[in-house]
Amino acid sequence: LVPSGVCNALSLEIKASPKVRAFVGEQVLLKCSFKSSSPIAESLTVDWSYRPLAGGQMETVFHYQSVPYPTTAGKFKDRISWAGNVAKGDASIAVQSPVMSDNGTFICSVKNPPDVYHNIPQTVLIVTERGLSFQLTSAVLLSILVFLPSVLVVVLLLVRMGRKFGVLKAKKKPGYKKSSIEVSDEPERTGADNCLGKLRSWCLNCV
Repeated sequence: LVPSGVCNALSLEIKASPKVRAFVGEQVLLKCSFKSSSPIAESLTVDWSYRPLAGGQMETVFHYQSVPYPTTAGKFKDRISWAGNVAKGDASIAVQSPVMSDNGTFICSVKNPPDVYHNIPQTVLIVTERGLSFQLTSAVLLSILVFLPSVLVVVLLLVRMGRKFGVLKAKKKPGYKKSSIEVSDEPERTGADNCLGKLRSWCLNCV
């Protein structure tokens, strides 16, 4: 057993995303960062291990020491690449062409002697099929690019026509009211004159 004081003095702090979502066939980045109390040495090592979602033994799928050593066997053969930079405390990897059977737990382990003791963060990878609503084929994209400008032009024309119609209506509305008043007043005056004329004639006949 190593005294706790030694562990605290010679230790690394490692951070990794607890859960990463990916889509079938699309490269996914598994981020891992570390902080060491000692300068980065050539003997620094990075190991990524994997355990299937269904359970089982952990297996090393990536090793780094000065240069990357991707696994040469197993389901991740030729599918894992180095995406980190140890000088910046980055120990990330990328998984090419993920499939749903890749679902499982990844563990990032970093050792930078004399700092070799660290926490063990786990990253759960969840690979799913991308929904149809997220797929944009070239035909759909081309249609959008063609019809969108046409729709904008039509909307602008309708707005301009609406404004012009509103202005003309506003101009004609007062004149229309005035004309209706004049027309309605004239018959009333004519009717009154006729009544007076008839009254005069009746009176004259009576006399």
